[in-house]
Amino acid sequence: MNGVEQSDGQQPDGPSRRIDPSRSTCVLIGVDNYTHLDSLRSVKHNLTELRAALTDNEIWGIPEDRITTVSNPGTPSELVGPIREAAKRAEDTLIVYYAGHGLLDRHDQRLHLTLPDSAEDQPYTSVRADDVRHAIRENGSALRRVLILDCCFSGQVLTQMSAADRGVRGGKVAVETLRDVEGSYVMTSAPRDRPSHAPDPLSCTAFTGALVDIMRQGVPDGPGMLGLHALFEGVKARIASMRPELPQEPQDEDHNGVGALGFIRNVAVLPPLPAPAAPPPAARRGRTALLSLLAGATGLVLGLVLPPALDGWQETDPAEATGRCSPRAVLLDHSDALDKEDVENEKVEGISALGLQSADPPVALALADNSPGRVFPLKLGSPFDLKPSAGRANTLRPAEGGKLPSWYDGEALVIEKGGKTMLIGSETGPSIRRFKIEGGEQIGPSIPVPKELQYPPAGGAQMGRGIESLAVSPDGRYLYAGWEAPLAQDGDTGGGNILRIQRYTGTHGGAYTPDRQYAYVSGNGMYLVELAAVDSGRLLALERQYTASLGSAIQVVEISLANASDVTGEESLYDQPADIYAKTEPVFDLAQCPAGGPGMVATPGTRQLNPLLDNVEGMALGGAWTDGPYKGWRPLYLVSDDNSNETQITRVYSMAVQLS
Repeated sequence: MNGVEQSDGQQPDGPSRRIDPSRSTCVLIGVDNYTHLDSLRSVKHNLTELRAALTDNEIWGIPEDRITTVSNPGTPSELVGPIREAAKRAEDTLIVYYAGHGLLDRHDQRLHLTLPDSAEDQPYTSVRADDVRHAIRENGSALRRVLILDCCFSGQVLTQMSAADRGVRGGKVAVETLRDVEGSYVMTSAPRDRPSHAPDPLSCTAFTGALVDIMRQGVPDGPGMLGLHALFEGVKARIASMRPELPQEPQDEDHNGVGALGFIRNVAVLPPLPAPAAPPPAARRGRTALLSLLAGATGLVLGLVLPPALDGWQETDPAEATGRCSPRAVLLDHSDALDKEDVENEKVEGISALGLQSADPPVALALADNSPGRVFPLKLGSPFDLKPSAGRANTLRPAEGGKLPSWYDGEALVIEKGGKTMLIGSETGPSIRRFKIEGGEQIGPSIPVPKELQYPPAGGAQMGRGIESLAVSPDGRYLYAGWEAPLAQDGDTGGGNILRIQRYTGTHGGAYTPDRQYAYVSGNGMYLVELAAVDSGRLLALERQYTASLGSAIQVVEISLANASDVTGEESLYDQPADIYAKTEPVFDLAQCPAGGPGMVATPGTRQLNPLLDNVEGMALGGAWTDGPYKGWRPLYLVSDDNSNETQITRVYSMAVQLS
């Protein structure tokens, strides 16, 4: 890089020396779901992780309203249109990123960017790179234009090229895309074929994964600001160090020194940005103020650009507690309206499980774990503007009448298809019973619990930490029951608890029979308190831990059962090989959600690192949104258990989550 750097490693501001995020725009385009070509699940992770890196103030810090994500555009206009709009808004630099299959026309060897319905040898089903170039070059007055292509050049058209030429040729075609555009820069993955391009569907592609890694880790001994070419060199070295089976050689091309301009902070050599001064303690409010729909939308936009947790607190004009918690989750709203409320002289307290009855409007059932067992119907309001209210509870009763035993401890609830029955998991026993939703009477016998999952002397479950969670797959074929803590003989590994999940097969309203048993390793010291079924082979797990001196830890992870071993009959899972466990992927940590300004979140009486935290135990997952700002994402509701304690809060949270 030319020029003299300042003492903090950053070059002087100005359009000639650095790429200014506040005056730039960015479009991230990805296609992962194809009709005729191979699917590329990695592309979803590319969009999520790259957006998170670019919006991170520690790295570049582009405002959320200046970056657009386009997932699986169905038509050429849906792909090209956002580029044109972003080009009109860019004053400094326009950055366009595309990930997906790339095809070369067998006749003129021109690059085509694919759409979900694209097919080989049918160029009219794709978008010509020329059209992308025109959209980038001929719109707006940006000083610079940047194109980053993570394309694969697989397919029938490449079988006619020699093995030595096809990757090189593909790379040359890609970098030539903006050759006639002054003040431009192009970076391309130029892989030889798809396997080297996307080796693991559960993570980013090799090229974008390396790009994000360099952004997040920086370059040791490098300058304070990294330019695009410095990033490229880091990516190229990172991919080479992976030693892929098929060589993959990224390429770049620079016009007018764009690649040498300061782009992102080199976090490997620069200290973290100073955090705002610590806010004064916020007085507890009896109930969180709710936003109107308009104010809620405004708060959401503001929340997305604020740092996580307490760093966003302000003395004046405090921001609302909404915004991004992770690349895959956004806090939409929270409400304490149910806290210390009662319905017909019955307190709404001890809520330990949540089941969603309907999505529009959102209506749920909430299970209280104290005696007598009760289920409250809840109206939740909009996920963007929570207004929870409880109706009269239904008391759970044995089939023969009377009352459930005083030691009953209901911790899990799922609503069966048809909405007339529900399954309740009790920590005492442990047991799983079916009840009528209307009236609360038990129906039929309890669902059997395998001997090894029972309490001693029959099994190895820890007393008081048995069944804590239930989930039913959308088709009703599988019932999942999760144990809160490890069996005595399983223990932990590397600080994470080894937790068992029992799968049953059956039908909604019918018998369920123990089928397979899975295990996964929780976060360090975390326990499993709730499950939700994403589909027949994936679950969301709500994990919780409480430490008196630190407060609560609450996180949600996605569990894939696809390649997990059946551990039924395994006496002990301690010191077993890692590949027997189900794979997990983090979705969010509640402590990283923005808590807004002073007074925006009522502070629990218990010590918490973030006032949003409390004893969260219930979780319910809704279906994917089909339109709106979170199209394709899913609503997720959480509820905290106040343990009938004055120092804790019954709190409802609404989230938007993106599931792979």
